[in-house]
Amino acid sequence: MFERFPEGFHALIQGASRGIGLECVRRLLDEPQVGRVYATARRPDRAEGLQELAEAHPERLVTVPLDVTDESSIDDAAATVGARSERLHLLFNVAGLLHDDHDLKPEKRLADVRLDNLERSFRVNAFGPLLVARAFERLLTHREHAVLANMSARVGSIGDNGLGGWYAYRGAKAAQNMFTRGLSVELARRSRQLVCVALHPGTTDTGLSQPFQSRVPEGKLFSTEYTVERLFQVISGLGPEDSGSFLAWDGEPIPW
Repeated sequence: MFERFPEGFHALIQGASRGIGLECVRRLLDEPQVGRVYATARRPDRAEGLQELAEAHPERLVTVPLDVTDESSIDDAAATVGARSERLHLLFNVAGLLHDDHDLKPEKRLADVRLDNLERSFRVNAFGPLLVARAFERLLTHREHAVLANMSARVGSIGDNGLGGWYAYRGAKAAQNMFTRGLSVELARRSRQLVCVALHPGTTDTGLSQPFQSRVPEGKLFSTEYTVERLFQVISGLGPEDSGSFLAWDGEPIPW
């Protein structure tokens, strides 16, 4: 795996406190080819699983505070990483928001739409990954192979939307997809080796999907281990010609 990446490459997982992000960190640390892993979370000191990995891999894993809704936090994280690494070869924006313990949940009808919920969803799912890309651009645009991957979702596909509803999440992921496509165009002018992609992980057994798992067909609810293995297989096979794509966990393209 990761054959296209240089030996000892550096990776950053944004949103690594739990779920898919934490498993990404664990999987990268299992790869001898990976030199250093940066794992971000709003409060890394409160992420038990992340702290256990940091204690087990003190020379290779660096935890970094980063809140995708806070512009200064993103810039501070980029400065911290930049002080330790001249280049990043993989940056994966994983953090996402679909529901919370307050009043944010997928809308079933237009009457359920609330401005504050729209703003919260867009700040995490769309604006955050774009601001992260801006802050880390100088570490990604170089002459070696690199991938900027944004965790999208099939429900963010405009062409695939046959059910409606979920306005905040669908809209924010669709916006993120447009941002990813725009990044692929602009950043190609600075680095022909940088691949920018939007990825759909499939329905994975995490807190994000938990309230909706009863509706998932048998065999379609993935473990985090399976999801990360498949996503990394997709990432490993990407070349410059794939930049600007929207791909599923199995490598199949998804309509915009």
